[in-house]
Amino acid sequence: MASSPISNGPTESMTGLLSRLMDEALALARNEIALAKAEARTALRDVKLSVAPFAIAAGVLLAGVLTLVATVILALAEVMRPWLAALLVSIVLLIAGFVLLQAGKRKWTHLGEQFDRTQESLQKDATVVARRT
Repeated sequence: MASSPISNGPTESMTGLLSRLMDEALALARNEIALAKAEARTALRDVKLSVAPFAIAAGVLLAGVLTLVATVILALAEVMRPWLAALLVSIVLLIAGFVLLQAGKRKWTHLGEQFDRTQESLQKDATVVARRT
């Protein structure tokens, strides 16, 4: 007859129970660490894969935007003083850049959500261990 994973019956000593509890707690901790490492690797891979295309696109777009900015300044210089045209374009670009920066910052906040499963699992495991002790 197979023994229960919870108890081997009345003959199991308190030392045996504590020893088994410690073994299970250590195994649980190892599994949680392995899960956290796997989630961290996945999050890092996702960041690497999403940053590279943005960096390449940013370089190409920067050249086009700088040319376009120079064109706008030269066009405005035909109807106002050149320094005023440059100042006006600079202010518009600074405002647009600030708005885009705020939007980008909101997108990066989801990275912390990758570890939600690990945190939930750790809380459940802590509850189970607390009930057993």
